Amino acid sequence: MEESELKRAFAAITSFKENPFHPLVWIAGEPIFGENVFIGAMSEVNAVKVRVEIGDNCDIASFVSINAADSHRKTLGIADDIDRRDIKIEANVFIGGFCMVKGGAHIGHHTVVAAGTIVGPGYIPPYSLVYGNPMQVKPGYYKDRVESGVREKARRGSVG
Repeated sequence: MEESELKRAFAAITSFKENPFHPLVWIAGEPIFGENVFIGAMSEVNAVKVRVEIGDNCDIASFVSINAADSHRKTLGIADDIDRRDIKIEANVFIGGFCMVKGGAHIGHHTVVAAGTIVGPGYIPPYSLVYGNPMQVKPGYYKDRVESGVREKARRGSVG
């Protein structure tokens, strides 16, 4: 079976929409994807009734949950509705396998989220390293590396 056939068949037997990623990626709602985004198998992006935006050149590994909805208060009977909050992932972000990005998260560009991290609500500055549960943030961790890499690429381009 070709991949396009698998995608159509999988969409037909599940609630998963066909998507430009792996056939086993679940997309709910209408998230906004930039250019050159990769999402691995068994990941989900839940943007039902909220804005979820993933910028250019993001790499999201397998088994990642980007889920803007939190229903635990409703389930416990202490709220009437599901809590839904927007999510923004800026350009050039890597999210490792088995991570969860919760509603209200805003991840700055050129950030790495280590495998297994639970990203809670709040702003993470650009160039950060994010890891753990509870989440720890090292702001600016990749800034010098990214900037020196850009300078090196420019130098090589001008030499050759």
